Amino acid sequence: MTHQELKEAVKTAMKERAQVKLTVLRGLMSSATNELVAKGRKPDEMLSEEELLSVTTRAAKQRKDSIEQFSKGGRDDLVASEKEELAVLESLLPPQMSVEEIEAAVKAKAAEMGVDPSTPLGAGKSGANKLMGVLMKELKGRADGTLVKAAVDRIFS
Repeated sequence: MTHQELKEAVKTAMKERAQVKLTVLRGLMSSATNELVAKGRKPDEMLSEEELLSVTTRAAKQRKDSIEQFSKGGRDDLVASEKEELAVLESLLPPQMSVEEIEAAVKAKAAEMGVDPSTPLGAGKSGANKLMGVLMKELKGRADGTLVKAAVDRIFS
């Protein structure tokens, strides 16, 4: 989703009177503006698709963390509202890869890079760290970093 499409989605949500969606999209617009200012750009400029993806992913992660904390605190009312907001954010994100797809990507990239956990040169932290860095760039926005790290750890254990 582009920055302009996000602005249009806010207008559409207003017309549809979709309150939860409107709240989430406005919050996303605010986060996008904050990101621009943090990068030393003017607030009326546009974020690139990659930058906006990063902002959206961060917002979704915050909702997931909130859901976890509210669940621990027994605040089911807040859990429900956070889940609604998370659903809106996830609809804006690209489809997430499954654990099996992530593991296949990790194995393929390890073979491509020549990082083999069974050899002394490929084994260890440096091989895993190099693999992790390359994978996170390639899978950005499509795979959760914790799932990628878990897959790399399984291969190197």
